[in-house]
Amino acid sequence: MSLRGGDPEEIGGYPLEARLGSGGMGTVFLARTASGRPVAIKLIHQQFAGDEEFRIRFRQEVAAARRVSGAFTAAVIDADPEAAHPWMATTYIEGHTLAQRIAEQGPIGGAELRTLAIGLTEALRDIHRAGVVHRDLKPSNVVLSPEGPRVIDFGISRAADQQTLTMTGRVIGTPPFMSPEQLQAPRGVGPRSDVFSLGTLLVYAATGQGPFDADSPYMTAYQVVHEPPSLGSVPAVLRKVVEPCLAKDPKDRPSADELLVRLRDLPTDLGGAAAEGAAARPTCETDTQHHLAAQDTPAPTVRKPAGPVRPKRRPRLRPVLAAAVAVAAIGGGVALMRTDAPGEPGGAGDKGRNVAATGDPLPRGFEPWRKQVRGGRADIPDELRCEARGDALFCGGGGVVASRLRIADGSRVWTRKSPGVPVQGMHLVGVTGDTVLGYRFAAEGAPDGGATDVVALDADKGKELWSVRSGSQSTAVTGRTQDAVVSGSLVVTVDASNSRLEARQAHSGRVAWTTPFPAAAECAPLPAEGRLYAMCAPRAEVDAGAVRHSAVYEIGRGSGRLGRGVPVPGPVQPVGSVDGDVVLLRQRVKGPELLGYEGVARVDTDARKVSYAPLPAPYEGTPAVAGGTVYITARTGLVRALDPATGKQKWSRHTGLEGASGPVAADGTLYFSSASGRVAALRERGGAKLWHTDPRADGVSGEMNASPRVTVAGRAAVVTGAENTVFAFDTAKPPESE
Repeated sequence: MSLRGGDPEEIGGYPLEARLGSGGMGTVFLARTASGRPVAIKLIHQQFAGDEEFRIRFRQEVAAARRVSGAFTAAVIDADPEAAHPWMATTYIEGHTLAQRIAEQGPIGGAELRTLAIGLTEALRDIHRAGVVHRDLKPSNVVLSPEGPRVIDFGISRAADQQTLTMTGRVIGTPPFMSPEQLQAPRGVGPRSDVFSLGTLLVYAATGQGPFDADSPYMTAYQVVHEPPSLGSVPAVLRKVVEPCLAKDPKDRPSADELLVRLRDLPTDLGGAAAEGAAARPTCETDTQHHLAAQDTPAPTVRKPAGPVRPKRRPRLRPVLAAAVAVAAIGGGVALMRTDAPGEPGGAGDKGRNVAATGDPLPRGFEPWRKQVRGGRADIPDELRCEARGDALFCGGGGVVASRLRIADGSRVWTRKSPGVPVQGMHLVGVTGDTVLGYRFAAEGAPDGGATDVVALDADKGKELWSVRSGSQSTAVTGRTQDAVVSGSLVVTVDASNSRLEARQAHSGRVAWTTPFPAAAECAPLPAEGRLYAMCAPRAEVDAGAVRHSAVYEIGRGSGRLGRGVPVPGPVQPVGSVDGDVVLLRQRVKGPELLGYEGVARVDTDARKVSYAPLPAPYEGTPAVAGGTVYITARTGLVRALDPATGKQKWSRHTGLEGASGPVAADGTLYFSSASGRVAALRERGGAKLWHTDPRADGVSGEMNASPRVTVAGRAAVVTGAENTVFAFDTAKPPESE
């Protein structure tokens, strides 16, 4: 659809090329970045610019969309909600909406229906992990892109831990796809409301009709609240999974994580609608709240942009925080329980023996404790990571640059907050003898609002010593967010222009050396047992988001000189080191999707040799190296221990924790933990289960590639969970479950 008379030529510096759609709230245009990348820009209608209530809603939409920018949504590129004419730019997603697909081709069945169901559930899971409730999941807000379904339009979403705006008493949403609680008590809407909407969406996709369709939106709303759903035309195997999603009581519905497990267990071919002649028609969608999705109108024919398109340089999710979102009020004190069978070593039948690390004493005066360390943004739930040094505990991440606590009782010595919007996976940089290094994010709306600084703080007083702007390509190169590392007394960063590595003395900030990247490459630093490495990849592959030809370089810690690169065929992801060698896992991918890990590569830069061992099967999960062993922990909590030399499985064990990260190894024990604060202890040799704890924080587990949440100080385990929860207990004397 071409531009019309009166349309602007550019918005926010982005030249406009075409209209994509228009609705009650605004107009969406196709535009282009300076590098040629197509973007979709939502321009709010001028009549709403002076409406403060509307501006609050639009600010909320921008913030929510930024929090969930990821594989299943349209990432926010730029926005100005304070402009005289507010606007927001997101990645351009090519494809029809689900509403258009059903209207033009009828219901979806077979393998396509199963793929759609799993893709939408994965999207909802990631949205909830980001701490957001969408609140308007409907067919016109689902785009069927070539890479899979994408959820768009967060115009009435909100953070799961925030109160809903009153909106002068209006009910906000689309009745055929709203939950009962959204119609009755919208201020109490939580993530399970989206699960209800997803259930209605899947019924619509399978049959062409919603489960509560009626002759008017008023009757539809009545049926949503009071009547059972109409599921007779839904394929039987899908109906068993969808029906619990449509329970009237939110507590009776599965979470997105639970629903995903059930969907993956379904057969590949779900079949078609159970009854013939299911009408293929659009649903009775009303738009009484001045709501706009880019594809609410019929899909226009838009020419594909000419010339090369420069993709997003880095798939960093900003400001998603380590996948922590409150979904249920969990109270009570620390509760641990032994789970092994009587007679198993370390189990309840192994009387008279400690069940975990006992080699070191507790810190003087230690008692179990639980604290919260608040960051700079109270409206965004954070997650911390901690390091223990002597009797001190240093934590950082999210809205906290760093904080010092006493291990004995959790009392706070000092905290330095970050004013900006946190970035997923970026926690504490590290600790030296007298210095703490953390990340600080620029405040939203600041001229450098996308910038990240590495900040050095005095370990005793918390006083800022120095800071430096940091580059941000590590996720694109290595698959993990680690833009700066501590190596001995040095802190190594990537400069702001993403062109060289820089090393500074941690306390003074004095530059020790700078090293340019190899020609036409981009790099990220890797620490490895007293040695320092860089992993580099061709800039063209980094820009394309498909790195296939990595190389590992050892860096002279004194000189910064790069050794000869050792090529490693990819795609690969570094996961740790063994005896000073870099250990990587070979990824199995399909387009942008990671399907799992299929082999172990070990790089010896001295011998310029890469040893490769295939795994018995592709394994999905969070990888890590501890005690010379590679571990891959699935979202379900199943952990596999693998030999880094042969790839053979040493043992496998279920931790009982969904979304566990780790492990951390101490005195023969492995500790795993999740965003909910649950901890599991396994024996390092053989994987025998020792105990696991009850939840301690309001969090949803399951983030891939999460760094370990446990640190061990003597016999004390310190654990971090959602919403900046930190707690500690004695690993040798875990209290019994209540």
